[in-house]
Amino acid sequence: MITFKSHSGIYTLEVQQFLNISLAEAWEFFSSPDNLAKITPPHMGFIITSGTPAKMYPGQIISYKVSPFPGFKTNWVTEITQVTNQCFFVDEQRFGPYQMWHHEHRFEVQGNGVLMTDRVSYKLPLGFLGRIAHAIFVKEQLKQIFSYRIAVMEQRFG
Repeated sequence: MITFKSHSGIYTLEVQQFLNISLAEAWEFFSSPDNLAKITPPHMGFIITSGTPAKMYPGQIISYKVSPFPGFKTNWVTEITQVTNQCFFVDEQRFGPYQMWHHEHRFEVQGNGVLMTDRVSYKLPLGFLGRIAHAIFVKEQLKQIFSYRIAVMEQRFG
């Protein structure tokens, strides 16, 4: 399920997906920055440029190159600001296309699987023009990115 809300000029995207895998398996996959490219649509040309250690940790800086739409490439730098093992982690944009980007990744055991919840709070630059861009293409693009990820995870983990 993918939902959007707007409040005080900030948008919040929430995505939930149930995976029929253990918490340890879910955590191992999502807490590895190397797996980001696997869950990002190929047309975005997502490449990690900073290199990645095997384990994610608070304070980790990760830089990427990404093409949010054809003909436009940008650098994006995020910091892993919080990590609670097998529970949640947070990445925040330090440099990139958004004025603000705060992404919470939560994992909760439910029955014989894991409910993953992503909550992304973000703000676009350029005020009124940013709001128009959100209505015209940003919202739909984010929906497509997370829909792609849902499909990849269903295919990978059943």
